[in-house]
Amino acid sequence: MNLESLQLNWAIAKATEQSAHEERRKIHDQIIAFLGVPADLDGTATHGVLKITGRIDRKVDGDVLQELARNAGLSDHLSALFRWKPEINRKAWDAADTSITGPLLGAITSKPGRPSFALTEKK
Repeated sequence: MNLESLQLNWAIAKATEQSAHEERRKIHDQIIAFLGVPADLDGTATHGVLKITGRIDRKVDGDVLQELARNAGLSDHLSALFRWKPEINRKAWDAADTSITGPLLGAITSKPGRPSFALTEKK
C-alpha cells in the first residue's frame, strides 16, 4: 500500500459515502411524503418502529428583541426566556404567558429544520 493508493481508496470511500447520504435523504423525503409528515413538525411522531423527530430552527435578532422588550417593559424577562447570544430558552418560553412572549415574536425567525430518523424496538 502506498500513499497514492490510500488516497484513491479514500476518494472512492468518500464518493460512496456521499452517494449513500444522498440516497438516504431521498428515502427520508419519500417517507415524509408517504406519511404526510408536516414540514413544521416540532417534536416526535412515531409510526410503528419509525420515530421521526422534527425541529423548528429559530433565530433571534438580539437588537430587535431588546428594542421590543424595552418598548413593552419586558426587559427583565429576557434573561429567563433567552440565552444571551440570544437564543430561546424553549422551556421557559413555552411556559411563559403570551402577554410576555407575544410582543417579542417580531425578533424571532422560525423555519422548519430537517427531521431526523431513528429505529426503535417494537414493544
